[in-house]
Amino acid sequence: MLKGSKFMANLRFPDGSIVEVPYGKPLKDLLEYLPQSVRKKVVCAKIDDEIVDLSATPSHDGLIRFITFDDIEGKSVYWHSTAHIMAQAVKELFPGTKIAIGPSIENGFYYDFDPPAPFKPEDLEKIEKRMKQIISENLPFMRKEITKDEARTIFKDEPYKLELIEEIEGDKVSIYTQGGFKDLCRGPHIPSTGYIKAFKLLSIAGAYWCGNEKNPMLQRIYGISFPSENELKEYIMKLEEAERRDHRRLSKELELLGFDDDIGPGLVLWYPKGAIVRKIIEDFWKDEHLKRGYQLLYTPHIARARLWEISGHASFYAENMFPAMEIEGAPYQLKPMNCPFHIIIFKKKLHSYKEFPIRWAELGTVYRYERSGVLHGFMRVRGFTQDDAHIFCRPQELQAEVEELIDFTFFMLSSFGFNEFEVHLSTRPEKFVGVIDNWDLATEALKNALDKKNINYVIDIGAGAFYGPKIDVNIKDALGRIWQCSTIQVDFNIPERFDLKYMDSDGTAKRPIMIHRALLGSLERFLGVLLEYYGGAFPFWLAPVQVAIIPITDDEFEHAKRINDRLIYDGFRVELYGSNEKMNAKIRDAEMKKIPYMVVIGKKEVDENKLALRKHKAGMIGSFTYSELVELLKKENKIVQG
Repeated sequence: MLKGSKFMANLRFPDGSIVEVPYGKPLKDLLEYLPQSVRKKVVCAKIDDEIVDLSATPSHDGLIRFITFDDIEGKSVYWHSTAHIMAQAVKELFPGTKIAIGPSIENGFYYDFDPPAPFKPEDLEKIEKRMKQIISENLPFMRKEITKDEARTIFKDEPYKLELIEEIEGDKVSIYTQGGFKDLCRGPHIPSTGYIKAFKLLSIAGAYWCGNEKNPMLQRIYGISFPSENELKEYIMKLEEAERRDHRRLSKELELLGFDDDIGPGLVLWYPKGAIVRKIIEDFWKDEHLKRGYQLLYTPHIARARLWEISGHASFYAENMFPAMEIEGAPYQLKPMNCPFHIIIFKKKLHSYKEFPIRWAELGTVYRYERSGVLHGFMRVRGFTQDDAHIFCRPQELQAEVEELIDFTFFMLSSFGFNEFEVHLSTRPEKFVGVIDNWDLATEALKNALDKKNINYVIDIGAGAFYGPKIDVNIKDALGRIWQCSTIQVDFNIPERFDLKYMDSDGTAKRPIMIHRALLGSLERFLGVLLEYYGGAFPFWLAPVQVAIIPITDDEFEHAKRINDRLIYDGFRVELYGSNEKMNAKIRDAEMKKIPYMVVIGKKEVDENKLALRKHKAGMIGSFTYSELVELLKKENKIVQG
């Protein structure tokens, strides 16, 4: 057959080599071109930009790449296929169960079910047992395209599948079969159930159909799978460590933040110890902003609804805003953003170019109507305080401001101990406001600033906000997880909507460029990230209680109280243990509260005017005079950048 014949497809491998494949020949037959060690790891293939099954037959020329579990796409296919195996097991074990969706997610998979009775934790073991049997049967995943009418017949008893069928464009849909189980799915999948080597079902949760609380509540089962038992064991160990570091548990144990049903979900209470950590963060934040020429603002929590109409939030962001309230006949709304207030202050007078750049910062509390299903501890709440700032500048000042913001961002994050980052530059999306020339100018400024600072970054094409391009800085925690904290966003929309102007050097009124900027994100979320990063054991300068004073008996209590009062006067955060519990119980409690230092005072310490000092997790480190102790604590009370 001649090269380029209409009966052959020319498939090009990443190394540039080309193979001719007869139409109708499955891609799995091409595995012979791969090394034996790689061949058995392949789970699917990619032709140009399309991920396909190994059973797929090429119909056109293109670049082919075989995908393994090591690839992001491979993990997604592997986990999605495991979800199908779980769905088959559930349908067989719990007759009458209706199935919804079962996608892969960032770490694993889930499937949503509507069973006759809610699942119990012990049901997971039964499901796992049946899944192992299905895997051992090595059932092939078989894809078939059918008409919508045929699909409606197959899934006539599956209301959620019928709803999905109606949402699919076109006259045809695809289904996958393994054994006697059929599922509506566009795929792709692994070749057979036997490819799954190790898996674990992790938890059961409730989830509304389509995420809407007006829809039925479904039962969601989460799971994870890997090509080897060792990988699964490592993952489970990480999960256990993540559980130990869970900010919700730690916050409760350390008495930092909490919620209450009488107040409402997603609305945070800062307890005394949490409030003192917040004060430390806020004081540091304010001091560093003032050093860099920022001015501080405070703005109201509500405003007339018409402000949000002018800003565009009433149309672009309506579903995330709390309903309007009527005050003296006029509608008001809780603020989801601080920026319109800063805009109003800017408009109070005509600014000269000589004042630029204008940098305004606010620790402003905002309110967003997050659905109950997506609330998550202090990471996703309905009321939170944003470390917000807005910078007004001229086009020729934009890049320099971005460079300074990059430096400021890394300074702040490293001050809290973070030293691994992922940086993303997000460009113009399909739906955007403003003119392309401005977008190009802003994108170039962001890119040049990152390049000048020698920052490694990924370009996320089309992922910018509708009003401008942005830089996001994500931090990596102690378990390698990624958290999005800092963002630098250029905005053309709001200056236009509010008709902002300044007087330029040529005497004409011009439109300023506005930069939205958050370094820590929200204080609630940032504290949650810090809790998980440090496992609750804050560095000394951030610890809510820095020193525990522990008298061995009541006879030493008065002396201990004098030491307590002196340390407070000298600027340290101290907790005096005055209970009648034994010394070991007091030490154990201080260790559980992760207090950095413990001063133990017994008769010997009183007689010698010394202080026995213990360190968290390290035990006794020596005996000190009061002045020696203060000198040691002052050295440790400094912010050490990561």
